[in-house]
Amino acid sequence: MKYLKKWFIYETVFIIVGGSLLHFVYDLFKQNEFVGIFPLKNESIFEHLKLLIWPLIFFSIVEYLKFGYKKNNFFTAKAVSLYSGIILVLFLVYGYTGIIGKHNVILDILIFIVSVLLSQYFGFKFLTSKYQVNFLIKDIASILIVVLIILVIHFSFYPPSHSIFKDPTKTFLF
Repeated sequence: MKYLKKWFIYETVFIIVGGSLLHFVYDLFKQNEFVGIFPLKNESIFEHLKLLIWPLIFFSIVEYLKFGYKKNNFFTAKAVSLYSGIILVLFLVYGYTGIIGKHNVILDILIFIVSVLLSQYFGFKFLTSKYQVNFLIKDIASILIVVLIILVIHFSFYPPSHSIFKDPTKTFLF
């Protein structure tokens, strides 16, 4: 349990730091389209979700190789972390912008950090619970993770016209 707690602390720090660094990678690589799968390509909410998604997935691969393959709940816990983080970011960002009517960089950063902390906590609690998931739930969780990866890659190249994919810095009144 103590071992797992350390890993989740490391992962949480990795997501926050790695996600923050990903904010600048696209421009650093001269807006390379392939590289654009991982970092932000613009300031849309979807692109900001990638700051949480990719570091969590990359660290989870390392975790799986180190100890995750021994844990029946591993993929389910990671799906809980991923999807709860996404839901938290969306709920909190749309919530506060709906109330105050505009984005605030400080609130956006705080929401990212709070969402990472809470989603990691949920995943940790699920991984360390005595409840063991059956194979169907484990398979569904694995499929949800793969579907999320495929959708993020696809939408990085072909964003729909929904507001979550729109860059608010490029929205014009005319």
